[in-house]
Amino acid sequence: MSGTTDLWTLAVIVGLAGITVLTRCFFFILDRPWGLPDWAHRALHYAPVAALAAVVLPEVVMTNGHFVSTWQDARLYAAVVGAAWYFWRGGGVLGTMLVGMAVYLPLHLGLGW
Repeated sequence: MSGTTDLWTLAVIVGLAGITVLTRCFFFILDRPWGLPDWAHRALHYAPVAALAAVVLPEVVMTNGHFVSTWQDARLYAAVVGAAWYFWRGGGVLGTMLVGMAVYLPLHLGLGW
């Protein structure tokens, strides 16, 4: 590496550290309390569900970057049964996971789906 590269790398590290400190300390720097608007509070109620769907849904319906093309996929049946359990019991994440895995494991390990 050359001296220019090392200086550039150091400048980037110092700049990113400065931005990190500024954004983390922003709320402490202000002289008065700061609150979120009402629309932001309402939106934050849906954020965990949206994030979970964004992570779980592609894992269920895709394999190697392509949509599942067969019905012989244990993940599809486990997701449907888990969702049915969730809505039938009116919530309960642990029960949903247990029921989904109870469907997934025999299909995946037993039938090789």
